[in-house]
Amino acid sequence: MATHTLSRRIATRLSNKRPESLVRPFSTTHRHAKSPALSDIEPDQGHIFDSKQKDFRDNLAEAQRRKKEQDRQSALQSASTQAAKSSSSSSPKSTISEYLDAAGLGSLSNAAGEAQRRTADHGKKKAPSGGLSSFIYGTEEGREMDREIERSFSQVLARGKYVHSIVLHEVKPDKVDEYVELVGKWYPKVANDPHNKVHLVGSWRTEVGDCDTFVHIWEYQRYAGYHASLHSSRSHPEYADFDRKLRTLINSKNTSLMQEFRFWPTSPPRKLGGVFELRSYTLHPGNLLEWETHWQKGLAARREVMEGVGAWFVQIGDLNAVHHLWQFADLEERRARREQSWSVSGWGETVHKTVPLIQSMKSRIMVPMPWSPIG
Repeated sequence: MATHTLSRRIATRLSNKRPESLVRPFSTTHRHAKSPALSDIEPDQGHIFDSKQKDFRDNLAEAQRRKKEQDRQSALQSASTQAAKSSSSSSPKSTISEYLDAAGLGSLSNAAGEAQRRTADHGKKKAPSGGLSSFIYGTEEGREMDREIERSFSQVLARGKYVHSIVLHEVKPDKVDEYVELVGKWYPKVANDPHNKVHLVGSWRTEVGDCDTFVHIWEYQRYAGYHASLHSSRSHPEYADFDRKLRTLINSKNTSLMQEFRFWPTSPPRKLGGVFELRSYTLHPGNLLEWETHWQKGLAARREVMEGVGAWFVQIGDLNAVHHLWQFADLEERRARREQSWSVSGWGETVHKTVPLIQSMKSRIMVPMPWSPIG
């Protein structure tokens, strides 16, 4: 009787357990998501890439046209309002001047131009004189060159609204999948939190070049946005745990702060597929402005046959470094498009004039990560 009762108790307990609890797992090792690889890219998909590229460019052009029309209407309305307010003034400005000021073109008006000239004259008078000052400040031509260089960086070269960071993680080969899982959860969380004031441009894994090096590019609202984002994200209660785990997965980390070239705005999010090439150049010091001048012409030629993502020059970190990011359907398409570039007028001249400016260069073939806004 006792044996019968014990058997019933055991049977009852077993029936209350979930079926999976009775199955012994093959391994206690936790499975990680597979990291994207170059082998995932299907060959001969250039026509699909071209179709997505055309749709992206058409939609972008239409959005820019609508934005320009809205800005024009706002400027006209503002100019009309200002003209009405100043009509009773004893020394009214012309409607043209009002429009230029409202449209952000005030430097073209007589009043603004005169103000700028007075400011420039005042600046010249403030320059010290004497033997010591001549040694420090050099000749007037030298001072003007310094001012021109400063203007080139702050106004000519860069769109000053954004600061970008490029972060390179050299991941331990046996930790790649763990890294992808960890960063794949944390980076989207950071990018999607409005308090962080940051946008993730993209994340990629290097497949040819510095293998298992992951590249991440972030976008901030000027340096103030960079500081605010850094403070906000690192104050998050989960950051310490993320950082502790990250340190066990990587061999090194490198960060540089960059600005995008004025003539090449960074692409908005898009999903064209394919592979990416990050071409990094170290220029001889003092040649950045000349590089920008030639590449502004060369990009017009390249864009006819290739899809650019963005171009940046480093301001803090690896100085004299320039990064260009391109996207292709596959490596064969990359070869064909690069060869085709030589048939486009202006490209050969760009190469001829920029090669002497280069001290060293590097190319990385990369694949986008699943969470990358540009992929």
